[in-house]
Amino acid sequence: MNTAAALGPAHTALLVLDCQPAVLAALPEDGTREALLGRIERAVAGVRAARGTIVHVRVAFTEADWDAVPDTNKSFAALARHRAMHDEDAATAVHERLAPLGDDIVVRKTRYGAMSTTDLDRRLRERGITSLVVSGTSTSGAVLSTVLDAADRDYLLHVLSDAVADPDPEAHDTLLRRVLPTRAHLVDTAGLPELLRIR
Repeated sequence: MNTAAALGPAHTALLVLDCQPAVLAALPEDGTREALLGRIERAVAGVRAARGTIVHVRVAFTEADWDAVPDTNKSFAALARHRAMHDEDAATAVHERLAPLGDDIVVRKTRYGAMSTTDLDRRLRERGITSLVVSGTSTSGAVLSTVLDAADRDYLLHVLSDAVADPDPEAHDTLLRRVLPTRAHLVDTAGLPELLRIR
């Protein structure tokens, strides 16, 4: 049950994490991707209607980024060796169903978290954003890292429980039940309009 206070849309941003063809391809081919994209689309439309901010975060690399990944990085060293996820590859673009518009913020990152290798924190604070609603993929990667980092930066956090997904259903369920609620409020997309006081 969501017991969080209503958010002020002017001070709220919806983060859409790693919704790129290359990342979404890791999700099960059982309708999970389509359902996820549909729920995120509705969340984006709702936040836009309430005049909140939409933030698109994508993971992609330049040659210099690959060269800067040390062998000690368990997650990204192999990716760098294989020269995967190039910045100009269509598979690393924001999914066409969620294409950025006008005043949306778009950032490119080279690690899991949305803020660790970007200027996102500064850009949010310049807009007076103090509350974040998190969606996207994957629960055990970008979502987890972003929530932990943003909590340490004192943002008020909500995770859209039905608008995040992970290739590992067990990890996804454990994180939603045991870990993410220690840092963020959980709400589903159906509860987002009430949270934003959309009428």
